[in-house]
Parts: sequence; C-alpha cells; structure tokens
Amino acid sequence: MGGSSIDDDWELASPFGGPRTLVLVGCTGNGKSATGNSILQKKVFVSDANSAGVTRTCEMQRTVLKDGQILNVIDTPGLFDFSAETEFIGKEIVKCINMAKDGIHAVLVVLSVRTRFSKEEAAAVNSLRTLFGNKITDYMIIVFTGGDELEFNEKTLEDYLGRDCPEPLKELLDQCENRRVLFNNRTTDRTKKDEQIQELIYLVNLVVAKSGGKPYTDELFVELKKGARMLDDQTEVTKQENEEKLIKRLTEMVELKVRETTARLEQQLAEEKAARLFAQKMAQTAQMKSSDEILKLRESLERAERELREQAGKGKCAIL
Repeated sequence: MGGSSIDDDWELASPFGGPRTLVLVGCTGNGKSATGNSILQKKVFVSDANSAGVTRTCEMQRTVLKDGQILNVIDTPGLFDFSAETEFIGKEIVKCINMAKDGIHAVLVVLSVRTRFSKEEAAAVNSLRTLFGNKITDYMIIVFTGGDELEFNEKTLEDYLGRDCPEPLKELLDQCENRRVLFNNRTTDRTKKDEQIQELIYLVNLVVAKSGGKPYTDELFVELKKGARMLDDQTEVTKQENEEKLIKRLTEMVELKVRETTARLEQQLAEEKAARLFAQKMAQTAQMKSSDEILKLRESLERAERELREQAGKGKCAIL
C-alpha cells in the first residue's frame, strides 16, 4: 500500500477518529511530490525539477503531526495532463482509490505561481468533476507552490492573485470557497515550514467539518469495499485471482470515463481555439477595414487640400 511507515495500532491512539487521507493532484511540474514531502516533513517522494515529471505511479506515505493527527498523503503522477495513455490513467486512478479505501478527506490541487494558469490547466482541473462528480469540489484545496519566488520578489499570494488573475483561476477559487495556501517547498526555516503545514491542516479541518466528517467516496470506492468483503472468505489463490478481476473491471470502468472526459476536454479546447481564431480574424478584418477607411479619408483630405490650393492659385491670378 505504497510504503506506510507507521503501524496500524497508531490509528487507535489518534484522538481524531483515524487518519485523514490527502491526495495530491495537478499537472506535471507543479511540485506535487515536493509538496507531499513538505507535508510529511521528510523526503520520501522522489522530487526533481523535471518538466517530464518524476512520479511514475501512485504512492502513499504516512506521518504523525505534533498534535497526534495521522495523515495519509498520496502522491500521483500527472493524471490530469491527459497526455498519458488512457489505460495508464485508469490503472493509476483505481490504484489511488484502492489506497484510500475509506475515502478521501481532501484533494490538494497543486498549482505553481511560476507559470501562468492556462485554459488547458483549468480544463484539466475541471476534469476532476467529470471523473468524480461535482461533489469532489467540496473536498478541494488549492496549494500554490513557488512561495520562495514570491518571497524573493517581496510579493504575497494576495499580490499574485490580485495582479491580472486569470478568470478561470478566479472561478476555480470561487468553486473551492477560496480555500488556498501558499507553500515554499525550498525553505529551511523550521517556523515557516510549521506555519504552512498548520495553515493547510486548518483548511483540511474546514473541509472535514463542512462534510460532516464524511470523506469523499463514489461508486468506485463502494465497489472496491464490497469486492474486498466478498474476497475475505476465499482461499489465498482464489482471492488473488478474483482481486485481479475486480481491479481489471474497475479499471475498465475508469478508462471509459477517462476516454469520455478526454474527448470532451479536447472538444472544449478545440471550440475555444476556434472561437479565439475567429475573434482574431474578426479583429484583423476590422483593423484592415479601419485602415482602409483611414487611407480613403486621408486621400480625400489630400484631394480636398489640392483642390483648395488650385482654387486659391486661380483666384490670385485673377486679382493680379
């Protein structure tokens, strides 16, 4: 189950009713693994400045905070880049859900202040709702990485969001009820590390309170748990075979959803591109028309000036 480092007995000692499961999602290169390491307060997820992405498969690690709260943190590959094969995405989503059998307490959507929030990224984030339903929005928290860059430029997150904030990003923040936090994954300042974790946990607690303590689940979670109960009384060999069949069936279900989502996403982006090109063409046509009108007006003015000069010249000769 992805390398848990704490005994299950620790769950019994938690005053919070068991561990809370956080899932990191977002496009490749935004710093999901580095953020996971910051939350865990140790380097367990492989993280590197690599545009191709380092995380190859879903992985779960566990930590215990100073107050005794247990956190399960699941790192994911760039599931929502939609540049990967559908089969790979389907398997990884099912693997992620299998790790979080009891549900997800918060989905951490990782964005970077180093890059402008694009329509493509907005569409990829919105695909979460297509895959998991609109209810998933209630569990989403936006984590902005790159706090070190803002700090270097003496800017705050409010400065960043207030300065030409793209409309799709405003909409995303509205949907998340402005649950957002800034992370500096490069800081060595212990106080800053603790503060950003505390701010994140505060937002996680808000999500948990709003959901009545119920983690996010959908039909895939239900199917996995039901299948797991049915497998309990079977022999080890039969259990393994049937578990593989269950995972395969659920993966096919997710793959179908991913294909539908990808097709819808591609169509949406194609329509937006076509609309953008049409608007550019109309603007160019209007500009050309305006230029033509200006040229004609200039020619008319020059012609009128010539006629006036000619008339003035004729008048002068008559006077002489």
